Amino acid sequence: MNALNRYADPVYCIMRFIIGLLYASHGGQKILHFPPGGHGAAEGLMLVGGWIELVCGFLIAFGLITRIAAFIASGEMAVAYFMVHAHGSFFPIQNKGELAVALCWIFLFIVFYGPGLWSIDALMARNRVASPITRATV
Repeated sequence: MNALNRYADPVYCIMRFIIGLLYASHGGQKILHFPPGGHGAAEGLMLVGGWIELVCGFLIAFGLITRIAAFIASGEMAVAYFMVHAHGSFFPIQNKGELAVALCWIFLFIVFYGPGLWSIDALMARNRVASPITRATV
């Protein structure tokens, strides 16, 4: 299985991109009514959640301030599970909260793993290291 290790970071970054865009699409439904479907016009906490989903979803997808965005997104999914789903039953399979639980843990993993090599964060870090400030000696 060591032959697959070289694909770990590209596959992780593709997963981060897809999960981020899927998350952003939930926010898009609430805020922009695109893609069609969803719960209709969002107000109150659902409006706040929609903005978190839209903004953090794109930040995670493209790998910009990834850890902070993933931390906020993970927290939002935990709140969504306990406020919306858990009142029916504690078990996600019974209360239809599987997606909230899965996204919460995926985002928490992203917080600890980081943005990966294919991200804006990594690109900015490379540019900082690649152009050191040179001092003239007197």
